[in-house]
Amino acid sequence: MASPFGSIALIADPRAGIADRLPAVERTLGSLGLEHRTLVANGVGADALARSALDEGHRFVVAVGDDATVQDVVNGMFRDGRPIVEEPVLGVIPTGAGSDLVRSFGLPGDAASAATHLAGENTYPMDLMKVSATGPGGDRVVRYAHNLAEVGMGAQQAACAVRAPRWLGDARRFYGFWCGYLKTKPAAVTVEHDTRTWDGTAWNVVVANAQFAGGLRLSPRSFPGDGVLDALVFTGPRSDAYTQLPRLFRHGDHVPDPHIKELKARIRFEVRSARPFPVIADGVPFGVTPVTFQIVPRSILLKL
Repeated sequence: MASPFGSIALIADPRAGIADRLPAVERTLGSLGLEHRTLVANGVGADALARSALDEGHRFVVAVGDDATVQDVVNGMFRDGRPIVEEPVLGVIPTGAGSDLVRSFGLPGDAASAATHLAGENTYPMDLMKVSATGPGGDRVVRYAHNLAEVGMGAQQAACAVRAPRWLGDARRFYGFWCGYLKTKPAAVTVEHDTRTWDGTAWNVVVANAQFAGGLRLSPRSFPGDGVLDALVFTGPRSDAYTQLPRLFRHGDHVPDPHIKELKARIRFEVRSARPFPVIADGVPFGVTPVTFQIVPRSILLKL
């Protein structure tokens, strides 16, 4: 039996730790009687697999992995700036802590339970961000992102955590926080949002479509289907990076705050800085400033 959106193409990412979860997902789909095929990204990008599945007639593709996997699959749903098929449906089966999109929708965080949500007709028309950052050699890097981006300290902390020694285990995130804190200095920043401009000194800028990053509700006023992107510009002393943490852990109580400028855009943000700030989106490094974030409204359907 096919779902209301046809046969499901599961795009599984081995890098995201699917080995002990994929069999349970397939058993769940079998018990629900949902027709599916599994494509594993071994040496082939998840974006290429998603693109191939859509070209072969699928409409319903499911990212099995983390937010980086979802980003790859989302990019595979587009060609020449447009969705490959009309109203493509995206499902998400998270496989670990790096799965923040599902938190904004209250979807299950474990793979087997998430698989049950692939049944039925419930979907949510979802916005995306088209991100254009400055890559190596000054070339522009353009990709779609679905969740949340950081420019400045947040991106530097993520980069430090990735480069931390593996033997640190779970402490790599702690190492990344303090490494990124020490490497980031406030700088003059310009944020253009539609026809308006904000100028000031900042050490981090969050541009968000959804709410969560790293398990924290970093942009609590964001809704990924309202046709609006939200930005938080952190303008206070650099020590706010840790003094605001207790409020962040209280499920996003850090806003409003006099040291956080809240901005909105219905078309685009552009962030420029006096010296290059790193950019990360959905946990994936994108390059450095200057960077633009253009909203792509309701271009895909998220399966709920």
